[in-house]
Amino acid sequence: MNNYFIILASGQSKRFNSNKLKQYIIYKNKPLFEHSIKKALESKLFKKIILVVNNKKQINKKFSKNVVIIKGGKERSDSSLIGLKYIKKFKPSNVLIHDAARPNFSLQLLKNLVKSLKKNKAVIPTVNTKDSIKYKVKKQLFNLNRDHSFSTQTPQAFRFNDLYNLSIKQKIKIQDEATLFIENNLKVKFIKGENSNNKITYKEDINTNKTFIGIGFDIHRLIKGKKLYLGGLKIPFHSGLKGHSDGDVIIHSIIDALLGAMRKKDIGTLFPDNKKKFKNIRSPKMLKPVIQIMDKNDFYINNVDINLICEQPKVSKYRDKIIKSLSKLLNIDSSLINLKGKTVEKLGLIGKEKAVACEVIVSIIKYD
Repeated sequence: MNNYFIILASGQSKRFNSNKLKQYIIYKNKPLFEHSIKKALESKLFKKIILVVNNKKQINKKFSKNVVIIKGGKERSDSSLIGLKYIKKFKPSNVLIHDAARPNFSLQLLKNLVKSLKKNKAVIPTVNTKDSIKYKVKKQLFNLNRDHSFSTQTPQAFRFNDLYNLSIKQKIKIQDEATLFIENNLKVKFIKGENSNNKITYKEDINTNKTFIGIGFDIHRLIKGKKLYLGGLKIPFHSGLKGHSDGDVIIHSIIDALLGAMRKKDIGTLFPDNKKKFKNIRSPKMLKPVIQIMDKNDFYINNVDINLICEQPKVSKYRDKIIKSLSKLLNIDSSLINLKGKTVEKLGLIGKEKAVACEVIVSIIKYD
């Protein structure tokens, strides 16, 4: 395996019409570009994954050691060549070039592309054109036969040396690397692409079906001699929360909110407190099957808003760490989570520092 994967994410997003570059927008719980990294890593087909961006400072997340982030150029072709020059020192056999704006390709497409490179120097996925196409030359309008036209997609796969040699000589702007082979009358192998692998160009390309809201609430007594867990994080405190499990009121409330939004009953139905197997179970283990239900039903978290209600410990001291923990457990970007601390002005059990409560509101969405 001597394959490399270059992701181009340094575009200016001029057609997206937003104050934020589209490659950094949150799509299905993650920044758009992260989906391509995730799938390339899952495929286990590549020695290195190169993310080419316009500003490295905008990438806050740390990835595995075989993911490298480099600065791109002004044009797409510039960024592609920068990526190729970077990996040249590794003496790659093959390289796949991909647009970060196409997050919905499958692992099978990656496998098909790499497999086809055994007998071909350039392999391009295509899909049939659905619309009637016209083109204009000066003032004259022409029809293009739909039966003889198709759309090309990325990732596009190449023998490294062939693509590199063409790229360093090219002097015209190109929309994709296949253009280099076609302009030089070189053979290109076209394989079946995927209709789901559409490119996100305009805001309206990101469509949602429906938004669902869920509310969760939980409260537990504080008891001495037990460990305190909040949001999956162990909090240094003289008391912990009494419960059949570890008593993590934040995760319990999130579970109930997610189940409510999906109309899947409640936490007690999934994890009844009269079952010995759930005795002292850590709450992250309870959250995992709920996330699996979401994945199975194609739901994605839009945001999580948390009110932690207690006199002690003070939320502000641990807010960032709890959000980071929840981000990892929920597999979503931390920007989708908000955590607030509330007191009850010394009223009731919470006011006497004998209990901790939590309420959560979540919104989840389904993408087309």
